[in-house]
Amino acid sequence: MDLPANQPNQLNIEISEEVAEGNYANLAIITHSHAEFVIDFVNVMPGTPKSKVKSRIILTPQHAKRLMKALADNVQKFEAVNGNIKDLEDMQLPMSFGPTGQA
Repeated sequence: MDLPANQPNQLNIEISEEVAEGNYANLAIITHSHAEFVIDFVNVMPGTPKSKVKSRIILTPQHAKRLMKALADNVQKFEAVNGNIKDLEDMQLPMSFGPTGQA
């Protein structure tokens, strides 16, 4: 949604090419304290014993709650157009999914 240029709450946000490329993650680890939520995004590759955190986001509890609501709203909109997203628990993946190593 575009805001008129004279809108007092307008925020100009820029993104570098490197950040715009993004990082793929298939695991999020969430921890929290009384003052903050920490979300570590990880790309876990099947058949590999070790993975690295690709990105860490630190949020206040208030912003974490706003993110949760925004994600729920976007998932609902996505499913209204594309159908229900199946939970991984509902899908049967073979244990040999992905590449295997040889000794």
